[in-house]
Amino acid sequence: MEAYGYLRVSGRGQIEGDGFRRQRETIEEYAVRHGMELVEFFEEAGISGTTDETERPAFKSMVSAILRNGVRVIVVEGLDRLAREYRVQEQLAIFLASKGIKLISARTEEDVTAAIMGDPMKKALVQVQGVFAELERSLLVKKLRSAREAVRDREGKCEGRKSLAEVAPEVLGTIKRLRRKRPKQGRRTYKEIAAILNEQGVTTTSGKAWSSENVRKVCERMG
Repeated sequence: MEAYGYLRVSGRGQIEGDGFRRQRETIEEYAVRHGMELVEFFEEAGISGTTDETERPAFKSMVSAILRNGVRVIVVEGLDRLAREYRVQEQLAIFLASKGIKLISARTEEDVTAAIMGDPMKKALVQVQGVFAELERSLLVKKLRSAREAVRDREGKCEGRKSLAEVAPEVLGTIKRLRRKRPKQGRRTYKEIAAILNEQGVTTTSGKAWSSENVRKVCERMG
């Protein structure tokens, strides 16, 4: 299972001290015990534990990354690192659950999302947020479709996002080569291919490190 680690410190002393290091170590120890692969850590520096998701740059980047790929788990050292106030903890946890994201506390090893879904009232809040999130997505899709159609009517075409084959054919060739069956060894796993690409300094089209999920999607498109 792949997961992201979320770290937060609020004061300068914690930023310059061992706050991030301690949190990272606790999360890494949890991941090792449970056979979990930590894809990336998101560090929230100098952010109060009383702020919601709209005022957390790293949190928003993390959720955005999750919604673009197959990672659906976030691990925090403890709920106090997610937020200091219980009200905000609950708000953020419900927000994540509404998007199908599992939240885990490494310190207590609690599946926070499962606990929320076991509470009828909190589960209802998750469902309500999910409905509004789906509505928001639908409205956005409709808006983008209308914009594309307007461009197509005006210019005769509407360029979409370029594929890996268009922007980095050499990377696609490398992945094809690494994915071929090897005598007596079989195919490399997606995780092994991602590790080789990262060791070679090859990045994705967005400039980030490769994950097994990224490689899987490329290989599926290749057929």
